[in-house]
Amino acid sequence: MPEEPLHLSEPDVGEVERELVQAALAQPRLSAGRMVEHFEQRFAAHAGRAHGVAVASGTLGTLLLLRAQGLGPGDTVMASPYGWHQVPHAIALAGATPLFTEIDYWSGCADPVRAEPLLGPQVKAAIVGNVNGHPAAWAAWKRLATQHGLFLIEDSTEAIGSVYAGTRVGGFGDAAVFDFSQPSALCCGEGGMVVTDDEALARELRTLRARSLADRRSVSIGARVPLQCGLSELAAALGAAQLARLPELLERRQQVEAWYLDEMRSFEGIKPPYVGPDVDAVHWMLYVVHLGKRFTASACDQIVEDLAEEDIEAARYCQPLHQQFHYQQPGAAEGGARRGQFPLTERIADRAIALPFHAGLTADHVKFIVKTMKDSSVNVGAGAAIY
Repeated sequence: MPEEPLHLSEPDVGEVERELVQAALAQPRLSAGRMVEHFEQRFAAHAGRAHGVAVASGTLGTLLLLRAQGLGPGDTVMASPYGWHQVPHAIALAGATPLFTEIDYWSGCADPVRAEPLLGPQVKAAIVGNVNGHPAAWAAWKRLATQHGLFLIEDSTEAIGSVYAGTRVGGFGDAAVFDFSQPSALCCGEGGMVVTDDEALARELRTLRARSLADRRSVSIGARVPLQCGLSELAAALGAAQLARLPELLERRQQVEAWYLDEMRSFEGIKPPYVGPDVDAVHWMLYVVHLGKRFTASACDQIVEDLAEEDIEAARYCQPLHQQFHYQQPGAAEGGARRGQFPLTERIADRAIALPFHAGLTADHVKFIVKTMKDSSVNVGAGAAIY
């Protein structure tokens, strides 16, 4: 057993972060100041986009995008039921109706082939995620968006650093959304960023984000009621420092991933890590193990409990949106929402366990985590699982 608990995630913070936060504290403004502008500019450049708009979270950034497009009650937005569910919640928050679509079994991302028959004039936008770091099939999704007139939102909240067809995530769709809360590799506590090449869209996002000092006496600007969802100077300073160190942060996480891959070679029956066509680099948000079909959902819960008894923090990766109470209410989701509707999503979600994944782990830590999980998998009675 380790001397200290092995957490699911930990921020990787160093001297650069401390210096920039101290610099922000010395400035006369802790809100809507120069550090936020600096972070926006640097992050947009990193993503290869013209504009960055810092926000309080990825969910709120997505909500602003939907509002900027005038989407609300009576409109339908396509999304996957699988992945980090906080972002598609923005559809319900905007008053629009989600239309869920099935995932690709291997990548976990929304499958454009299965999505296309569902598209029609009622679908105004699509939120497509790079699930747990793996890029979606962007060539096909961009084709669908063009053919069907979709406003395409790239959900990169789980995927900073990943690369598809020579382009970093964040470079696809009409706009892309990032989130900087844990367990993101770039972590500033809470916060997010919307990036886009559309100057008018970026301007509208800033109008909807919060009132500026110059606009507080304006009458006409009140036609669009804003949210108060900006990023503080302190969070921006932390984010800018993490961005400057991002290659180092990702490299340290890749070393942990390599240790996991080495230890997992003797774990029979798990779904192997997958990197799809045209994907140049995948930077996982969490290290997720996909157990075989002989494991039940309750067996996976028992494994998480067994790990906790050894001070190893683990978690079931996803509770699909179509299984959640809110979306099963009449009218909450286009076409309804019920268990059994998306068998691939359920097959993966029922057996996906996220293990500790951060730069604070050592090779011995990883060996202990994997051994504990192997022992638990035998104890729950599933035996060697064939996927």
